[in-house]
Amino acid sequence: MGEISRTIPKPMLPIGGKPILEHQVELLKNSGITSVTFCTKHLSTVIEDHFGDGKKWGIKINYSIEDIPLGTAGCLRNAFPDCEDELLVLYGDVMTYLDLDKMIRYHAATGADATLAVHSNDHPHDSDILEVDPTMKVVLIHPKPHPAGIWLPNLTNAAVYVLGPEIIKQIPVGRPSDCAHDIFPEAIRKGLKLQAYRTAEYIKDAGTPERYRKVSRDWDSGTVIRWHRKNPRPAVFLDRDGVLIEEVGHLHRQEDLRVLPGIGAAIRRINQAGFLAILITNQPVIARGLCSFNDLRTLHNKLETLLGREGARLDAIYFCPHHPDSGFPEEIPELKIDCDCRKPATGMIKQACSEFNIDLAGSWLIGDTTVDLETARRAGIKSILVGTGYGGRDGRYPVKPEIRCRDLQAAVAHITY
Repeated sequence: MGEISRTIPKPMLPIGGKPILEHQVELLKNSGITSVTFCTKHLSTVIEDHFGDGKKWGIKINYSIEDIPLGTAGCLRNAFPDCEDELLVLYGDVMTYLDLDKMIRYHAATGADATLAVHSNDHPHDSDILEVDPTMKVVLIHPKPHPAGIWLPNLTNAAVYVLGPEIIKQIPVGRPSDCAHDIFPEAIRKGLKLQAYRTAEYIKDAGTPERYRKVSRDWDSGTVIRWHRKNPRPAVFLDRDGVLIEEVGHLHRQEDLRVLPGIGAAIRRINQAGFLAILITNQPVIARGLCSFNDLRTLHNKLETLLGREGARLDAIYFCPHHPDSGFPEEIPELKIDCDCRKPATGMIKQACSEFNIDLAGSWLIGDTTVDLETARRAGIKSILVGTGYGGRDGRYPVKPEIRCRDLQAAVAHITY
């Protein structure tokens, strides 16, 4: 933050007339937290003078002041050298407004040693990226900066953690260490369970001048509060092939994936308008044995990487791996079933609603087939048929869209005008 941070620590920068740290204290208090410890060094007295013992906020505030900078992990071991409890950890320069109760319950239900809040963002290239398995267990962490030439998911470390005592014990005493770079990767190697908690709620770093201005605008516009999970949000559900990427029959090789022109800008506009951007796609190539789940993950990693380069993000990707028809040479028998997730069934939309508390009445589905239109009809959401891909020529269902548009850009312009 340059000259600004010479006189005021970043957590004390004002957002909406009060410091970022004060917003955090109020969130913690409203979530039932009764005791907070501030790990400080730079200009610690500014924080102490403002908060004191926390009595004004109805919460007990303690201070752990570092002699030398100990990093995001070292400070925790310094503050809690003999920790036997679980800690909820927030970073002081991150504007955080999420359902902490739900995250804590999720942590308890999964039996994890650590739970990390994760989300997609518009700058994955300079964020810590996580890879997870189908149960959302963290299997690999890619700290920034990332090596060139690899496709990574847009699933970033949001810097809100629930840490159990076994994680705290992994932190070396008295020397600097970082959660994402040092402690979490080592914990995974040792077999400790790290769980990802995906959320689309507001968690944004305000640690650079540009990001600080963005967070300030989001507070002033009501975005910070509006994104809390208790408030239903509308979504734009997106088909994949023929809508975001070129239609390639039974696409299963990442080198054949090509994003259509203007898609990054269109999805960025969805993001900026406050809609959730959610991909729902039938992927019978898995049931047919043309590719594995890992192959499909690589395809989607490539898509997310290419979108991220344009400052665009998908909040979630749901896919159906099933196919009801048998008779293919390399098919996977256990996936050859009738299911409730293969479009036009609405299972993927229901899953998204459960995870994100979606306002279906304000949501849209954009697709290129009558299967997509029938999915929208069954789910009770509005539909747009685009002229790319099949352009509705599949003729599978006698259903009409609310509107037809030439491509995704025009469809998004209609929704967000």
